[in-house]
Amino acid sequence: MIAILDYGAGNLRSVENTLAELGQASRPAHAPEAHSTREIGFSYRVVRDTEGLRRASKILLPGVGHFGQMMRALDAMAVRETLVERIRAGVPFLGICLGLQALFEGSEEAPEVRGLGIYPGIVKRFPQSARVPHMGWNELEVRQSRLISKPRLYVYFAHSYYVPEDPRASALCTYVVRYTAALEAGNVFGVQFHPEKSGPAGLGIVGNFVTQC
Repeated sequence: MIAILDYGAGNLRSVENTLAELGQASRPAHAPEAHSTREIGFSYRVVRDTEGLRRASKILLPGVGHFGQMMRALDAMAVRETLVERIRAGVPFLGICLGLQALFEGSEEAPEVRGLGIYPGIVKRFPQSARVPHMGWNELEVRQSRLISKPRLYVYFAHSYYVPEDPRASALCTYVVRYTAALEAGNVFGVQFHPEKSGPAGLGIVGNFVTQC
């Protein structure tokens, strides 16, 4: 079962719709929040607690908004330690936008707030010369990737902060500076762009996570 971690992010429904679109979705009568996608053989559930995370075979963390608000919400739900534990135990994880940024130690957006600390480093704000937020379609420069099948691909971004170039980056993007657009390391995956808003390209990326990662 894929757990979609709900901390109150606004793009939760879009992510659910993307999973539903990957196959024929149905809602079992005995589990109102559980969905199954029969065509490619997976189920997903929105979770809000440690129990849901512990039952998950994969975890998806969608994120929009403010880094500090997201991390405080995870702490208020008391899921931070379990989330880190599950990631470090090898459970496949996909972070979207803030979900990618959360993997690092912190962010200039909220210097006083700790990230998950899976990887060292601080998320940066685009330079003052940049128009922010960076919104719209931009091209990916893809390295070797399990998520992204094409060497060049356009996807949709909406963000003011970025992860600098990282040795784990599987795709880069340039907007004033060159930065990490996708990250892959073992069981951990993250994308700065929004696959749920990126049409067929984004659908394929989520599908690759579901079926191959």
